[in-house]
Amino acid sequence: MNSPRQKWDLFGQLMKEDPSTIKGAETLMLGEMLTLPQNFGNIFLGETFSSYISVHNDSSQVVKDILVKADLQTSSQRLNLSASNSAVAELKPECCIDDVIHHEVKEIGTHILVCAVSYTTQYGEKLYFRKFFKFQVLKPLDVKTKFYNAETDEVFLEAQIQNITTSPMFMEKVSLEPSMMYNVTELNTVSSSDEGESTFGKMSYLQPMDTRQYLYCLKPKPEYAEKAGVIKGVTVIGKLDIVWKTNLGERGRLQTSQLQRMAPGYGDIRLSLEVIPDTVNLEEPFDIMCKITNCSERTMDLVLEMCNTSSIHWCGVSGRQLGKLNPGASLSLPLTVFSSVQGLQSISGLRLTDTFLKRTYEYDDIAQVCVVCPFKSNEC
Repeated sequence: MNSPRQKWDLFGQLMKEDPSTIKGAETLMLGEMLTLPQNFGNIFLGETFSSYISVHNDSSQVVKDILVKADLQTSSQRLNLSASNSAVAELKPECCIDDVIHHEVKEIGTHILVCAVSYTTQYGEKLYFRKFFKFQVLKPLDVKTKFYNAETDEVFLEAQIQNITTSPMFMEKVSLEPSMMYNVTELNTVSSSDEGESTFGKMSYLQPMDTRQYLYCLKPKPEYAEKAGVIKGVTVIGKLDIVWKTNLGERGRLQTSQLQRMAPGYGDIRLSLEVIPDTVNLEEPFDIMCKITNCSERTMDLVLEMCNTSSIHWCGVSGRQLGKLNPGASLSLPLTVFSSVQGLQSISGLRLTDTFLKRTYEYDDIAQVCVVCPFKSNEC
């Protein structure tokens, strides 16, 4: 059995390790999680604003036809939050009318809660009064995004999320809802046994002014994959869905607008590698699979030339006819190559010529491969 002193030390240690605890609060045995707000406080964008409204009859008379109306005035609109717009028949002395209103905050800036009450006295006199409660809606998170285009048609999205409030946040969910063109894979877990563990560890708290980076991989769906090479201009990727909780358990949720990226320009012809080994042996031929896509709006008649470099040597006939390729069409082209130099080598030396326009397209550094010696070092 632990002594009271041991229990006190254990509690104090837990308070020190709790990221939501005010510095020094362990001496008072009170954490910020247990502290009720002393004022109206700040409301953050994406949270739900809730308010309890009570109209109490302080007089000694019965009043009739009591109508309680609660409106929320923002910089752009006025919203009616009252649960009921019908009047209460009568309100006896020392009795009250209660209502609880809720509203998901979707704008930043100054908000004013306007509570209006109209009623009729027992002498038939109609009276009316209003009360105003002003509060600020602040931005809780700063979200920045970056796109990275892979050699394939995959797109990597990096989302940087910063807590710009003054209190810790519990990040409940950060996910990417892809557009209809893509499937998404989250890259924010590390595989461990049967289930993945978050790259951020077991603690999901985001301290004030701290930033987290989330990574996602988007791959075109099969029905769009063939068209991925000819996509031009701005394309819609999807939107981020962020859910968090603050100190007292209030949940907030933000969804970004549709994230867009500018599709990379491939010119008239796109050449990409579909299959290539990571590591190959020195002076041993290996196979690669190229994909050629006509990104122009005209038919091409293509000829393939393979030019050797100081380290990369092509196997096969150079100058062979590939035939006609219609706009938007693709063809797969198997090739064989070997390297005469060890180390990380770039695949270069491919040339495509359109015989219709007599135009040649050069492709160098299209991929890299690691070349190793299969023998002992003194034999290479």
